[in-house]
Amino acid sequence: MPQQIQLSARVNDQQAGQRLDQVAAELFPDYSRSRLQSWIKSGELTVDGQTRKPREKVIGGECLQVDAELEAEQSWEPQAIDLDIVYEDEHLLVINKPAGLVVHPAAGNRDSTLLNALLHHSPDLATIPRAGIVHRIDKDTTGLLVVAKTLKAHASLVDQLQEKTAFREYEAIVQGVMTGGGVVDEPIGRHPSQRTRQAVSHSGKPAVTHYRLIERFRAHTHIRVQLETGRTHQIRVHMAYIQYPLLGDPTYGGRLRLPKGATAELIEALRQFKRQALHARKLGVQHPESGEYCQWESPLPDDFKAMITVLRADAADA
Repeated sequence: MPQQIQLSARVNDQQAGQRLDQVAAELFPDYSRSRLQSWIKSGELTVDGQTRKPREKVIGGECLQVDAELEAEQSWEPQAIDLDIVYEDEHLLVINKPAGLVVHPAAGNRDSTLLNALLHHSPDLATIPRAGIVHRIDKDTTGLLVVAKTLKAHASLVDQLQEKTAFREYEAIVQGVMTGGGVVDEPIGRHPSQRTRQAVSHSGKPAVTHYRLIERFRAHTHIRVQLETGRTHQIRVHMAYIQYPLLGDPTYGGRLRLPKGATAELIEALRQFKRQALHARKLGVQHPESGEYCQWESPLPDDFKAMITVLRADAADA
């Protein structure tokens, strides 16, 4: 059944002269600007009972009314896929994503994604944009994702991500021995000739990545990474750009580097690690309903821990 939304609010004198869509966003902050604009255009958001255009100005004192139905966003199919749920309430859901699970359907991955699993777990998510998914991590990256279960939560989480107030911390293993932490502040855009890749590009969007050392090995480094921005493949692109590509990265890692004098165990472990060594370890947001800051942590996956154990043993034998 479609969800019925009925709202009303009056334009105050201070809002006189502003655009209708701007005032609607102020009066109905639980809903995104784009959704309010679509309601204005469809006539589901009226001004004193009359349809208006989003750019028209208000004069003050008008009554804005919303009488809308939330329909399913698209015809994605629910699928019974196991989810590792770290936290859930009526407003949001935090998932610990395994390697190999695509977050959102796209060309080449039409189903068997996290989105399909979410719709099976909570069918009401069909009325939320992208089934509540507000950010993504790559197919072979593991770790935490937050999902909005209401339109209010969706608008709040999107704002937090855009305003850079959401906290996201990753752990990674990179090729090469770093001497210290640092910041990569380089714009990222689509690669000029390889359309499935991203690259540092002066015409790209701003991207800032902070990294700190956790542990150094003979030819690798275990690091902690924090994001200010959330560009596609950001950590993978930035680390490759500064010549410390992620271990196992099939797209940006280049050829496998085998350390001199490496044990047979290490060589085998490096050859068998077929994904980028990247894990979304911590996630923090302001709860969209209570306003309280909430933070979650996910333990390193088994393959990541096993690789660290082998690297540590190799360093001890050197």
